[in-house]
Amino acid sequence: MTADPYELWVYLSRTPLLWLTLTLAAYALADHFSILCRRNPLANPVLHAVWMLGLLLVVTNTSYADFFNGAQFVHFLLGPATVALALPLYQNRARVFRALVPMAAALFAGSLAAILSVIACSYVFDLPKLVLISSLPKSTTSGVAMGISQSTGGDASLTAIIVVATGIVGAVIASPLLNAMRVTDKRARGFSLGLAAHGVGTARAFQEHSLTGTFAGIAMGLNGILTAVLVPLVLAFFGF
Repeated sequence: MTADPYELWVYLSRTPLLWLTLTLAAYALADHFSILCRRNPLANPVLHAVWMLGLLLVVTNTSYADFFNGAQFVHFLLGPATVALALPLYQNRARVFRALVPMAAALFAGSLAAILSVIACSYVFDLPKLVLISSLPKSTTSGVAMGISQSTGGDASLTAIIVVATGIVGAVIASPLLNAMRVTDKRARGFSLGLAAHGVGTARAFQEHSLTGTFAGIAMGLNGILTAVLVPLVLAFFGF
């Protein structure tokens, strides 16, 4: 083994297992910090894992491609993790069926509001068309959002960044905002978190309560479907 730390780093940085290990370690550290802070929204583990990994990439001058080559296994697990949300959904199916009508109304209103907020920002801040289209599916989970973006002429990579930022911001501000508005119903809190902040919001919802997380997962899944329908219609309506 070489005694030169730089040469050792060069060797390790080329092995995919390194970045997978560092990604998991960063999240574990951030999650432990979140537990110590009693799950305070500002201690969101995704938020702090992201900046730690980002700082490490900058300091080590590592490209995103090299990082993703090792961390892509975590990306692969997004699919099974999403499917696993079906378990609490099944366990709470009676409560879900009783709330179908208000859920449908909230889903349409929330999904449309998320899209129209981007349109409004585009007029106020004169956003480039590419940024506008890439931002429209910001409240859906990354895999769905990137697909919608590509099919409508957006930049999938830019969409992924905006989606992650939306999820983190939503997960941080949602609970304090809902508390300030005195929203105590676990179903309403979960549905709003999943609808506005997709997977990151759903993870935050499960930290509150399993029922809250169940409704967040439902909102995340249904919003992905509805957004895929609404985005092309909204773009056509506004002439983009």
